Amino acid sequence: MLSSITSSFLRRTLRLSRTSSLFCCHRQPRFYSSLSSTPLIRRAVPQSLRELPSLLSLRFASSKVSADSNLQRVLDSEIDCVVQSDPREQEIDLPDGFPFEIIDNPGDQTVVLKRAFAGENIQVTVFMNLDAEGGFNENDEDGSEDDNNESSFQPTISLVVSIEKGEGPFLEFCCNLNDNELEIESMVMKKCDALDDQGAYQGPQFSDLDENLQKALHKYLEERGIKGYLFGFLHSYMMNKDEKEYLVWLKNMKEFIEN
Repeated sequence: MLSSITSSFLRRTLRLSRTSSLFCCHRQPRFYSSLSSTPLIRRAVPQSLRELPSLLSLRFASSKVSADSNLQRVLDSEIDCVVQSDPREQEIDLPDGFPFEIIDNPGDQTVVLKRAFAGENIQVTVFMNLDAEGGFNENDEDGSEDDNNESSFQPTISLVVSIEKGEGPFLEFCCNLNDNELEIESMVMKKCDALDDQGAYQGPQFSDLDENLQKALHKYLEERGIKGYLFGFLHSYMMNKDEKEYLVWLKNMKEFIEN
């Protein structure tokens, strides 16, 4: 009986020993994996992430310097071209009997003409449209294409004429000057308070007015110095202003890029 008990005890001991060995065999890879593999990953990933931003930063910095340098070279070339094409500021002679004061603020794309006339305050805001009108025939030969482009380039001068009498309502004309001809596009009567004009009757289209009334309104403006003869002077003045403003704009752009 003792031998039987001893044999049973030995069998249980062997089973426990084998179970413990199996348990340890299954646990051991997890233990070493958690102690060895994870720290390697933790050490490797941050290092690669630290290197990537620095490489990208260097690449973007190099690209920025290249693009900025190229833009500066182009700006310098364009500035030289503008200066060489018109090295001196042109003096524009006023027409005989020109009745207006010229207000030309650097940086503005418009010029303002002002005058007082028989108790009226007259203000003319001058714009220039540099878009070419018309066009050229695509089938023309190369020799005549340039001539056609020059002849089709007809910049127009746009005017907004305000005529005031004190603090009451005022007349506003929108006009075009082209080839010494004044064309009235529209005419409205406005109040000084813009809010009061909302929904107000503005009158018919100027082209729908009686022909005699249209002629009388042209005469009304001519009497106040708004005439077709202004085209030549205003065209030269605005072209010269555009060149000066463009040069200043280029220099401001260059200064911004360099700083």
